[in-house]
Amino acid sequence: MQMIGLPGKGNRKYAYIGDVITVTVKEALPYAQVKKSEILPAVIVRTRKEKRRKDGSYIRFDDNACVIVQAKDNPDPRGTRIFGPIAKEIKDLGFNKIASLAEEIY
Repeated sequence: MQMIGLPGKGNRKYAYIGDVITVTVKEALPYAQVKKSEILPAVIVRTRKEKRRKDGSYIRFDDNACVIVQAKDNPDPRGTRIFGPIAKEIKDLGFNKIASLAEEIY
């Protein structure tokens, strides 16, 4: 997937954990739910750029990742499985369904 925009944020270039972004699909399996070149909303769940928490600690992941959601105003994920860890900020921001499907929450 590739980010093509941040709806409602002007011309901001970067997205952080918990932001809802617009992505385009670059690769897809032949009979998958999403097709190549489809434009969809997604929520950022992991970033390589560190994020400072209220307690003064920092959280950083090995890769960038997002989860495709139903719509910008409906934060339910389109998939049924989420691989890898996600940040606990996702649950704090109200994406409870994504947090419940995740393997681990850091």
